[in-house]
This record gives sequence, structure tokens and C-alpha cells, in this order.
Amino acid sequence: MASRVASLAPHLRLVRTDEGRHERARARIQAANRSVAMLVLPAAGLTVTGLAMVLSASSVSAYARYGSSFVFFNRQAAYAVVGTLGLLLAAHIRYEAWRRLSLPLLGVSLLLLALVLNPAAGTVVGGSARWITLGSVTIQPSELAKLAVVTVAAMVLARKWDRLDDLGHLILPLLPVVLVVCLLVMLQPDLGTTTLIAGTVFLMLFAAGARLRHLATIAIASGGLGFALIMGESYRRARLLSYWNPWADPQNTGYQLVQSLIALGSGGWTGVGLGASRQKWLYVPNAHTDFVFSILGEELGLVGELVVLAMFGLLVYAGIRVAARAPDVFGRMLAAGVASWIGLQTVVNLGAVTGLLPITGVPLPLVSYGGSSLVVTLTGIGILVGIARAPVRAARFTERAAARKRGERR
Repeated sequence: MASRVASLAPHLRLVRTDEGRHERARARIQAANRSVAMLVLPAAGLTVTGLAMVLSASSVSAYARYGSSFVFFNRQAAYAVVGTLGLLLAAHIRYEAWRRLSLPLLGVSLLLLALVLNPAAGTVVGGSARWITLGSVTIQPSELAKLAVVTVAAMVLARKWDRLDDLGHLILPLLPVVLVVCLLVMLQPDLGTTTLIAGTVFLMLFAAGARLRHLATIAIASGGLGFALIMGESYRRARLLSYWNPWADPQNTGYQLVQSLIALGSGGWTGVGLGASRQKWLYVPNAHTDFVFSILGEELGLVGELVVLAMFGLLVYAGIRVAARAPDVFGRMLAAGVASWIGLQTVVNLGAVTGLLPITGVPLPLVSYGGSSLVVTLTGIGILVGIARAPVRAARFTERAAARKRGERR
């Protein structure tokens, strides 16, 4: 009897090993599925909320310009469909592919950023040449540039992972790439997007574990350059001064922020009701784009604002969670970059709308009207889903390999 047990011992150990491997694989799959749910659910909720708020906030201005209240809503709905397809496609692409796609994506972005500055190709709105119009489709190259810079930065940081303590390796070749992109965006001019791109790369450097003294040097130099750019243009200087005290000139430089605060304050706890905003009657400029959150606060109140903030918080937390659990350095940096970009853009927009930060003209991700922003942001979330699903692919590969070995033993 003892000899039979001894002869079975190797097989029992093999069974226990297989069971342990399967348990770990199931645990990784469950954790990945939770991360995917924490990404997809708030993204879907914010997109649907954005469609509702774009319809409400733009109804008056759209009817005044086009004779129909549904013009901007129909366009945003079409962009939401395209963005959803982008999310699904990015989620099913192995995230490692973005390492190879980063440089071509950067090249296309630079070409489009240069093209938009050509008066024959670019469309000027509000004094800025930020769009390329192709029939009924409008493309904003700076939105694609955000994704391009994130992928390139993730590739560079992964390649130089063991040399980031050296300031030279930290900024080369990343700094020239960021400077070229930011220069082209500034020529539009668009200081808000320039700040977002630079800020996202800075957060990626922080996530990569760069030395604090190096980060402090970069922050001081960037801050000084940004202050010079603000003070160098009268309209930017006026925005900064109106940020300090918008009530000093409520009919001119402080008008937009004052009207935004009136909208937010009018909402109270539960709001005046969806579609019942008074400030959207051409009081709040850019009500369906940069200042859509003002109309949301007026119509849905503090409760609605907190729900939206909770969805953004869950989305960014899920992105950080994906970055922390990524299988390799490139996946970690890529996820950290996408999460930083979406989180920083959210903070900058909400800060401008509430008067906590100067007005920069940055849209609220997934909620503000804007096809390029919506499509690229949803694609970025798809990249996060792809990174989160990497352990699922690995576990399934392990299970198939184990099944083949069992078949060979039989």
C-alpha cells in the first residue's frame, strides 16, 4: 500500500501544481475583468451624460444658427459611435503594438499639426486655427497629438528605464519631441492643450520614478516659460487677471466665469431640471463645449455634479490600477500616460469652470461637445482595456499550453 502511495506521489504533486496554477489564473482573470468593468462603465456613463448635456446645452444656440436644436447632438452621437468602435478596436489590439505604432502616429500628428497652420487647409474659429474640415467632418489634430505623445513617451521611458537617474537620458530624446509638438500647438495658438501635453509627460516622468530634483528643475523651467507665454499676449494676460477677480469686470473679461458661477449656483442641490437651464439661453459662452459642466450643474444640481465627479474618479482610479498591474514597463507607462492625460484634462476643465483655475479652453473629456476629443479619448480608454486584458490573454495561453501537455501525457 505504501509503495502504491509513493508511486502516485509525483502525479498528486502535478495535480496540486495544476490546480494552483488554475487558481492563480482565475484570480488574474477576475481582477482583470473588474478593471475592465471599472473602465467601461464610467466611460459609458460619461458618454451618455455628455450626449444628454450636449443636446440640452446646445439646443438654443443650434436652433439660432441652423434652425434645428439637434444639429450638435446628432454630430456628437455619430462621433460617439466612431469612438466606441475605436475603443473596441484598441481593446482587442495587443498593447505592445502601440510601441511600434508610436512613431508613425507621431509623424501623422506632426503632419496634421503643420497642415492646420496652412490657411488653405486649416479652419480658424475664435482666432485659433485648430481644425481641418473635410466635408462634414472636422478633425482637431492636437487631440491626436495627445495620444501620440503618450505612446512615444511610454516607449522612450521603457527603453531608458534603467537610466532615468541620469538627467540627460531623462530628457533626451523625449524633450525635443515634446517641444516640437508643443510649439506647433502653440502656433495655433492653443496654450491649454500645450499645458496638457507637457503636464501629462511630467506626470509620466513622476510615475516612472524620476528623481525629485530633476522633476523640480523641469517644473520650474516649464512654469517660467508658461508664465512668459501668458504675459506675452494681452488676451492671455486678461484671462489671468480675470481669474483673480472676475467680478472686477463682469461684463467683459470676467463675463464667462461670472455666468458659469451663476449657472452652478442656480442649480442648488438637485438642479432646475434636465433641459430647463436659463443660462444656456446664450448667457454662458461655449455652453455645450468647454463650459458644459456649468449647464450640467444648473440642471442636475450638486447631486448630478457629484455623480459625474464620481464617474471620473472611478475612471482615473481604474487607469492607475491598470498601470500598477501592467505586465511590463511599457504597459505601465502607457496606462499611466492615458490615465494622467484624462485625469489632468478633467481637473483643468473643472478648475476653469468653477474659477479654481484660469480659463484655458480645454473640453471636459467624454462630456463636452467635440468629435476629435471624444473619439481619441474613447480610443485611449480602449488602450487601457487592452492592457487590463493582458493577464486574461496570458492565462488563456497558459491554459491552452497546459491542456496540450495533458494531451501529450495521455
